[in-house]
Amino acid sequence: QVHLLESGGGLVQAGGSLRLSCKATGDILCIRNWGWYRQTPGEERELVAFITMGGRTNYSDSVKGRFTISRNNDGNTLYLQMDRLNPEDAAVYHCNAESTDSYRGIHRCYKYDDWGQGTQVTVSS
Repeated sequence: QVHLLESGGGLVQAGGSLRLSCKATGDILCIRNWGWYRQTPGEERELVAFITMGGRTNYSDSVKGRFTISRNNDGNTLYLQMDRLNPEDAAVYHCNAESTDSYRGIHRCYKYDDWGQGTQVTVSS
């Protein structure tokens, strides 16, 4: 499993930018899909973006062209660059990491689906 710690949230004016970070510790070698989700009160958690082990990215339609997901070369930090923010983007943003029962070379991987505590993003109009 991995432990995930998000940071970078805060208050920003509409049209502004924020960069979220998610630091992973633990079995990071086995992360297969690594993504950002967001949730507002009373709503279900929704996918914002994810990146696969191979580097393929996927975005929700609502953030495509405005947000960029990436990770560092060491593979232990995930980022979400958020540009042209609007009030509808306000939410608690959670980092998620998934693994499956598999091998990464000779390294044995076990299935996990771990979440961070989240970081609040507030956008003023």
